[in-house]
Amino acid sequence: MRIAVTYENGQIFQHFGRTEQMKVYDVQDGEIVSSEVVSTNGSGHSALAGVLTGLNVEALICGGIGGGAQAALAAANIRLYGGVSGGADEAVEALLRGELRYDANVRCGHHDHHHGADHACGEHGCGGHCG
Repeated sequence: MRIAVTYENGQIFQHFGRTEQMKVYDVQDGEIVSSEVVSTNGSGHSALAGVLTGLNVEALICGGIGGGAQAALAAANIRLYGGVSGGADEAVEALLRGELRYDANVRCGHHDHHHGADHACGEHGCGGHCG
């Protein structure tokens, strides 16, 4: 199994669409057997699903992620564990133990509030980068 984490300086990077690096973990029999940090080559938002597919990733741990990127991951059959913060290595270990705390309804996590049905992300300055 391959697990990717949005990555910056050992921590989970909090905006999927702007991540410049992923840390990719190879897992066998519930144990991490290797890991490497890879560049996203400037890919952003929904295009990152293609990067992850090319890396044969089966699961992604990240902070905030918009709906378009979520749809692209779902179409690529990549399981999403969003709304996670803290250390990348610790998050993968928690996932393997079945103890990872994540938000199945995560959206646009680079903001300090949740969007209501009448509120679009671009209305307050993220520039519509939530996708």
